[in-house]
Amino acid sequence: MSLDQTALLIELEPVVAKNLDRHLSLAKEWFPHEYVPWSEGRTFDGLLGGEPWTPADSPLPDVARTALIVNLLTEDNLPSYHHEIATLFGRDGAWGTWVHRWTAEEGRHGIALRDYLTVTRAVDPTALERARMTHMESGYTNAHDEILHSIAYVAFQELATRISHRNTGKATGDPIAEQLLARVAADENLHMVFYRNLLAAAFDLDPNQSMRAVTDVVANFEMPGANIDGFGRKALSIALAGIYDLRQHRDEVLQPVLRQWNVFGRTDLDGDGEKARDELALHMDELEAQAVRFEEKREARRLRQERKA
Repeated sequence: MSLDQTALLIELEPVVAKNLDRHLSLAKEWFPHEYVPWSEGRTFDGLLGGEPWTPADSPLPDVARTALIVNLLTEDNLPSYHHEIATLFGRDGAWGTWVHRWTAEEGRHGIALRDYLTVTRAVDPTALERARMTHMESGYTNAHDEILHSIAYVAFQELATRISHRNTGKATGDPIAEQLLARVAADENLHMVFYRNLLAAAFDLDPNQSMRAVTDVVANFEMPGANIDGFGRKALSIALAGIYDLRQHRDEVLQPVLRQWNVFGRTDLDGDGEKARDELALHMDELEAQAVRFEEKREARRLRQERKA
């Protein structure tokens, strides 16, 4: 018999407490201001009469700038994320302590990224602020309103975010940005491990329900910033640059986490759990085919551009 939502929260709380202690023992204190080259800053136009922003202000490649903006706008929706997980997990006990700690750590990411982008004049600050307002006004609603679905989602999403941040840092060609984004990615990795361990425990408690949650999440996965204005176009340019694409999503996000849960080697599934695992296997095969097609199109595009050059 499947456990209900309240029973899952109660049964998993000791696991939350244990992994919270683990997280706190590994998490490193860091300070956003140490990753920002403040001496490079100049006053902008407007109230203080400085210099208006121009694209020539920053040597960052356009795709790196796009990825940085997407990453920052995604982080900006933190109030909505906090509301969603606090509503689902609660604000008491180990669950509540984790929710607030996670929120505090995520808050640093937006602070650091915005300060870096503004001080280095990497982006138009007016356009960035307008995009922030538009994105935050749209809010964020958790597509998975059940405990196990939500835990499965964030296990994958935190790893995806880690990879996106790291690859964005490399794409900038700026050692400061790369160091900052590597630091942010380290936080995301610890968050991923927390949620991954939580769902591993859930698999032991209720393997069939956990398997169904994983399959549903993988089949309908979207990044939390998917409602950013123009996200499809931005995501395509990011994928074409190899910052985050289908191959990375399948092989570097989904596969490692599924392997940790021993999804395809489990012997404790039956009924809908077995059915869900079969669906997952088919979906992973389809993702492989999609990744191959995208890689072929990207290579053909690269060759066309070389011939034109």
